[in-house]
Amino acid sequence: MTRVVKFTKMQGAGNDYIYVDTTKYPIENPEEVSKIWSAPHTGIGSDGLVLIGRSEKADFSMHIFNADGSEAMMCGNATRCIGKYLYENELTKKTEITLDTQSGIKILKLHVADGKVNTVTVDMGMPADEPADYDGKGAKPMKEQPIEVEGERYVGTTVSMGNPHLVIFVNDIAEVDLPTIGPKLENHPLFPGRINVEFAQVLGEGKIRMRVWERGSGITQACGTGACATAVAAALTGRAGRESIIIMDGGSLTIEWDVATKHILMTGGATKVFDGEIELIDNR
Repeated sequence: MTRVVKFTKMQGAGNDYIYVDTTKYPIENPEEVSKIWSAPHTGIGSDGLVLIGRSEKADFSMHIFNADGSEAMMCGNATRCIGKYLYENELTKKTEITLDTQSGIKILKLHVADGKVNTVTVDMGMPADEPADYDGKGAKPMKEQPIEVEGERYVGTTVSMGNPHLVIFVNDIAEVDLPTIGPKLENHPLFPGRINVEFAQVLGEGKIRMRVWERGSGITQACGTGACATAVAAALTGRAGRESIIIMDGGSLTIEWDVATKHILMTGGATKVFDGEIELIDNR
């Protein structure tokens, strides 16, 4: 049986996903659906599929599936878009929303003007160490540790934002061949569960230029958790203070590492691209 599913395509800093309200349109096999719909020429085209649902622990729930069908733990850009989706579709009147994700409950603060959500601040929680067995003596956090790939040497710092990140600071980000090195680092033996990879260049005045290779999606215009991880890595290595503006291919995010709570606060925009409907073969 074929049924029609209504969806909304949204983007945060160029990180674009397909959003579906599963209380109205349940998706039985999201892994396969995400691969088909995310395809740029034969599908809708996106970085993945985001399912919005009910939760017993929070106001709403979120499940994210990458373009390759793998499930992601968290996406900061998607959480901001969900806040805009919920408010502007009148699914809630709250301007502070709790969201149940695979990496815990996140708090969204909506900044509203004239009935529209302009920006959203997401409490991303506390960053954590992301262990790797980089010296053969057991898993431990990586801070400015060397990584070799086919004779090339990189120096990286690992950070977890509910999902794993490897941040590498470089002098000139334009010289990074991201399509070539990205998948090699993502699938490096140090990271058996694969890892998101960020290359970053400190520009000064609290600004950092960053490019990302996302685990399961490849090069994307932006990554919210990657921006957070980059800001944390910059602070940990003395390259920046507690607040940074992370400039990505698709736009910028302001990241603050709050001293009192030790939580990461991410602020940025969310944009609706279009609404649509698509046929789905229902095997239920």
